[in-house]
Amino acid sequence: MPTSIRVLAPRTLGAAFLLFACAGMALAKPMGEGDARHLLNRTGFGAPPASVAAYARLSREQAIERLLASARTAPTLAPPELSFGNMARIRSLGEEEKQAALREEFRRGAEMRAWWLREMVVTPSPLTERMTLFWHNHFVSSQQKVKSGKLMLDQNLLLRRHALGNFGEMLHAVGKDPAMLVYLDAASNRKGQPNENFAREVMELFTLGEGRYTEADIKEAARAFTGWSIDRESGSYRLRPAMHDDGVKTVLGQRGRLDGDAVLDILLAQPATADFISAKLWREFVSPEPDSVQLKRIAQQFRNSRYDIREALRALLATPAFWAPENRGALVKSPVDLVVGSVRTLEMPVTDALPLAFAVRQLGQDLFAPPNVRGWPGGEAWIDSSTLLARRQFIERLLRSGDGGAVMRVAEGGRRAELREAFGKGANRLDDDARRRMLQAAADLRFDARHWLARHPDAAAVERALLPVPPVEALPAGLDGIALVRAVALDPAYQLK
Repeated sequence: MPTSIRVLAPRTLGAAFLLFACAGMALAKPMGEGDARHLLNRTGFGAPPASVAAYARLSREQAIERLLASARTAPTLAPPELSFGNMARIRSLGEEEKQAALREEFRRGAEMRAWWLREMVVTPSPLTERMTLFWHNHFVSSQQKVKSGKLMLDQNLLLRRHALGNFGEMLHAVGKDPAMLVYLDAASNRKGQPNENFAREVMELFTLGEGRYTEADIKEAARAFTGWSIDRESGSYRLRPAMHDDGVKTVLGQRGRLDGDAVLDILLAQPATADFISAKLWREFVSPEPDSVQLKRIAQQFRNSRYDIREALRALLATPAFWAPENRGALVKSPVDLVVGSVRTLEMPVTDALPLAFAVRQLGQDLFAPPNVRGWPGGEAWIDSSTLLARRQFIERLLRSGDGGAVMRVAEGGRRAELREAFGKGANRLDDDARRRMLQAAADLRFDARHWLARHPDAAAVERALLPVPPVEALPAGLDGIALVRAVALDPAYQLK
């Protein structure tokens, strides 16, 4: 070896080792409160002070492992008990009975939303609920079309079971999920009359992404999914062999007597699937625009793990981009982030989340009812002149309670007007008992400013607790107490995470 190379090699190797060691040290040393808040806000909903203190003592690596180890497959709160209503039977009812049945379905939907939002507030694993919500907006179904709270609730429980499990197993389960079969018209997909909706969306939105398949692939895959249906009496999945097309099909170059499961396996074998899901996870957790080099490595680990979602998240959360200063405050809070994150960060006890369900709905994220098959677009689409005003009004109402008042004052007169102003017109579809319940639950939702401010004694501490980046607007001089908290929370930076 030439002398120059012998001299250069140790230096080059030493520099490389130093870079590697620095990255490892960042993951290994205690991360402090700033990193803890960033991690908790991105992987859950808000950053409660007690959680921040607990995670601040951990290294980044330890914190990531704690988050992944705490993931659950079932909710902590018992879900509502709902029965399956045969919509064909409901359509045969008289007009008055039909309207009563639809009101009952609306009530069930409100109960489901309140249950899920309270689960987000009280769960010991916010990451589980974050991922359940992520998959809800990936494998989209809507109660508005499915018209069965029971089927939508069952789908929610399915997504939670698989939320941090194996993506391939979840894909197969979702393909046979009754809510999905109804939503994408797959329940009526039959030999000789194939319906292409599920075949198209499973390629474009669930696995490969646009441009990685042909119309012929969709037509052939639709034939493979024929016979996947539901039992109209129980609402459970049912395979109908007589409706299945068992002829030879060709999908993405694979030829044979393919059924639906075989097609899903073909999609999972495509490298594009790991790329597509990894990019979507990146946009959920890191920044609007993925780093191509880092994303390629994450997708490769995801593929090598045979679609272990925990492995994808482990790689994603450990990547330098997740912790980079330029990516702090790079994401816009969704309505769920804003509402649930606020009550968790401000340590407000929630015994009944019905008001939160309608607050989230009014801000544009009606759970169990995404706007279309693509779901909520997210990002800057969450903010416009109308929703920004509604967000500010929500924060002002929420922090009104810190003055000794309540989020909603329960007045004898004007209850419908109060509900409509605070929670949108949909709240007035509730019956009298439910409206009283909602007003009382809102009145019970209080911010203990004295207790919270004892942990955040000055303006700098309040800003660090509530904002991911420095405030956009200068705070008025001399603010303290609840007025200080309100001013910081009303800063535009509070809308970011």
